[in-house]
Amino acid sequence: MAEDADAHPGAARTDQELLQAHVAGDPTAFSVLVTRHKDRLWAVALRTMRNPEEAADALQDAYISAFRRAGSFRGDAQVTTWLHRVVVNACLDRIRRNKVRATDPLPEDPERASELGVVEHDDPLEIKERRADVNAALHQLNADQRAALVLVDMEGYSVEEAATMLGCAVGTVKSRCSRGRARLVPLLRHLREPPSDGDG
Repeated sequence: MAEDADAHPGAARTDQELLQAHVAGDPTAFSVLVTRHKDRLWAVALRTMRNPEEAADALQDAYISAFRRAGSFRGDAQVTTWLHRVVVNACLDRIRRNKVRATDPLPEDPERASELGVVEHDDPLEIKERRADVNAALHQLNADQRAALVLVDMEGYSVEEAATMLGCAVGTVKSRCSRGRARLVPLLRHLREPPSDGDG
């Protein structure tokens, strides 16, 4: 048993086995589980919060919450889906509490840009400006719409997966995405139109 613990503790166990082991008192299981998914969880937190410091705080809140509430996991969804839901909820709680108005750039995945109706350009300066415009527009949405768009349009989750993570109906996610996109269209219209010759 000592050899197993010294090797890669928990590395071969499934997410659900790790969570169950944590609930049963295994002191390393939760750490192994979180480390396995930390990059994706961080991406969701950062895109929802936009500010890296706030994202880190929200993620810390989420880890504490997940650590304490692991026993309430019913197994009706994947452990990763549950973890994402805890992270998104922690972000939304922090947004509502702090009314975050951050200005740090959001590292956007350019491959998802078309979903927001944004045309990709090759010029690095244009790309940077476009990202800043998308970030600013996203943060004019309410927190619920933004979270839905981050999960579906930017992280690439299905509407069904996003609904599970957000703890709401599929139709609610569709509605939030639809309303969010509708609000983004006028805010981002200039990114879809060719630039005019004059500055106006």
